Amino acid sequence: MIRVLIVDDQQLVRAGLRMLCESVPDLEVVGEAADGGAAVRLAEQVHPDVVLMDLRMPGVDGTAATARILARRPSTRVVVLTTFDDDDHLYPALAAGAFGFLVKDATPDELLDGVRRAAAGDSPFSQAVLRRLVAQAVNAKAVNAKAAAPPPHAPAGVTERERDVLALVGQGMSNPEIAARLHLGVTTVKTHVASLMAKTGSANRVQLAIYAASDGGR
Repeated sequence: MIRVLIVDDQQLVRAGLRMLCESVPDLEVVGEAADGGAAVRLAEQVHPDVVLMDLRMPGVDGTAATARILARRPSTRVVVLTTFDDDDHLYPALAAGAFGFLVKDATPDELLDGVRRAAAGDSPFSQAVLRRLVAQAVNAKAVNAKAAAPPPHAPAGVTERERDVLALVGQGMSNPEIAARLHLGVTTVKTHVASLMAKTGSANRVQLAIYAASDGGR
């Protein structure tokens, strides 16, 4: 069972997310919070596996809440739910440790898949969000370039097969999808991804995807 904490300042959004998560047998909503401060306190009490985190909230915002939750419970997976006017908040959330990024108008299946992927350690992100993150990296608009922006060139020691995997990570594919495309085992893909993260200095899969979709992946 995947334990989910929902954080959003709009009650209607929280209710919709709760209904969606509770419509499947492998997800359990263990709490709701209307602001970041409450989210931090609840995370300490209910021990969620995945936090669905809004970014713009009164008081403690989603970025600060993400950093505080992960400082106390680093194994928690925080998946940011973003809108198209959240661009200025994306890189700070990434630098704070957000594990994935999904748009709020994602389909129910995409959102449920994102929660499951996050719980399994495979960072989910919407293609639209990836494009926006990459655009910010290319235009040097990142708030925390050192922590989040990819280097300009691929490092030495990346094998040809790793380059193939890297390109598909940049397209937003999950490990099973990459395995199917390249006719590899999922475990082999996970090994390649871990190696690429180490070689590129990416703290998480989202950063690796940004790296892959920018000059560093060429």
